[in-house]
Amino acid sequence: MSGSRAGGDRAGEPLLVRGALLVDGTGAPARRADALLVDGRVAELGEVTTTAGARVLDAGGLVLAPGFIDMHAHSDLAVLTDPEHLAKTTQGVTTEVVGQDGLSYAPVDDAALEVLREQLAGWNGVPDLDWSWRSVGEYLDRVDAGAAVNVCYLVPQGTVRMLAVGTEDRPASAAELARMRELVDAGMREGAFGMSSGLTYVPGMYADTDELVALCEVVAAHGGFYAPHQRSYGRGALEAYAEVVEVARRSGAALHLTHATMNFAVNAGRAGELLALVDAALADGVDVTLDTYPYLPGSTTLAAVLPGWASAGGPAATLRRLEEPAALQRIRHAVEVEGSDGCHGVVADWATLEVSGVRHAELSGLVGRTIAQIAADTGAAPFEVFTDVLRRDRLGTTVLQHVGHEENVRAVMTHPRHCGGSDGLLVGAKPHPRAWGTFAHYLGRYVREEGVLGLEECVAHLTSRPARRLGLTDRGVVRPGAVADLVLFDPATVAAGSTFAEPRRQAVGIPHVLLAGTPVVADGVRTGAVPGRALRHRG
Repeated sequence: MSGSRAGGDRAGEPLLVRGALLVDGTGAPARRADALLVDGRVAELGEVTTTAGARVLDAGGLVLAPGFIDMHAHSDLAVLTDPEHLAKTTQGVTTEVVGQDGLSYAPVDDAALEVLREQLAGWNGVPDLDWSWRSVGEYLDRVDAGAAVNVCYLVPQGTVRMLAVGTEDRPASAAELARMRELVDAGMREGAFGMSSGLTYVPGMYADTDELVALCEVVAAHGGFYAPHQRSYGRGALEAYAEVVEVARRSGAALHLTHATMNFAVNAGRAGELLALVDAALADGVDVTLDTYPYLPGSTTLAAVLPGWASAGGPAATLRRLEEPAALQRIRHAVEVEGSDGCHGVVADWATLEVSGVRHAELSGLVGRTIAQIAADTGAAPFEVFTDVLRRDRLGTTVLQHVGHEENVRAVMTHPRHCGGSDGLLVGAKPHPRAWGTFAHYLGRYVREEGVLGLEECVAHLTSRPARRLGLTDRGVVRPGAVADLVLFDPATVAAGSTFAEPRRQAVGIPHVLLAGTPVVADGVRTGAVPGRALRHRG
């Protein structure tokens, strides 16, 4: 793909960024430079003397870098409903990749959309908006009406399976597989950059390897990539990584490992084994990249801990099972004795599951407390608390899952094929701070404070490397002719303002963010401009 296309005219008046420390995204050493922006692109770099009547932005002391690309975002509805989108704009993100983890809202029919609105309430809420789109192209057209950031979309494999097969745990028929391939093909033709899957989420988890290969063959034919949330990040994680590498090898699709790490106690200190697998795949000709967030806890829905069979048939069927004694006994054995597939094959540790958001306000007192703490306070067994909360909140509860390991996080972020991705959920009373802080946290903690990454190297991880994976040849670097998606930050102060106690605090030390030359953040304040558009893959 030669580049990207965005609808609408986003060109503003010429702007001269004067005296910046240019970190251009390529990994090259920082250098002093001016940048003249004309018609939404970088017109000149270096010592600019002809200003063409441009406004001047004095960047003394600030780094000028490409806008950050969030390779794993859950802003599918936020980009349609929140013109401010402060979580991402104020930390320098100019492009987000949505449609993640095999579940999103296009392509859909009326019935699937209704199921998805309920199933994904814990990820995205259920906002009051016009839900009239049905295809990938129609969703992207809706983004083109104006957004705070640019958006790239992945066809969600679980949603595709829901349309063709339903939410039951069974193999797809030949006709159903053909229908899924048609849906993936249509989504790719309409501008998707690849396909995601959520292999611990219903119904995507019911697909076997051959089915995934068949769908990825379609993705490969369009020059797209496969972005799997694999079958396990706990017990069996390496086997799960090996499966998706095999899918890529057999299908010919490029592979992007999303939130790629090794979690839970069984994987402490084992990141090197994952990276060895990645390096072996690269040596064998498989095109592999990966992304991570620079934090230890994960975040998902409480319902994700359930075994896959308990979620078959969709949310209504799941809630019925939570009322049936025989089903509850099976669920309890799965989560507390065997280790359910939804919990990555690991027995649930109720002390690691902290409620971060609830759908129903009457349960707000649970936020910030673990299932174990709630059980101790109420005298109930933790499993009873778990199932009671699921029933009362109608599966809409989100949790932080405290299962990460610092050594693993540091090891993975230094891999040369690594990109940044927040995996940030934006809803709930106490969401994971990664939604508001990932990119500033990389620059503040892991560059300035810890020195795990050099400044130029880190910026490349957050800009040109994801742009290369997406095929965006005119973004991710600062050079003449490139789209002026840019961020200016202070390397001495940049930091994540968000914390686990106050997760919606704005990033520090990022005063200016521009999309195609249009300021969306100026002097640390959101301007109100919505120049973001859907970027469409042309494979």
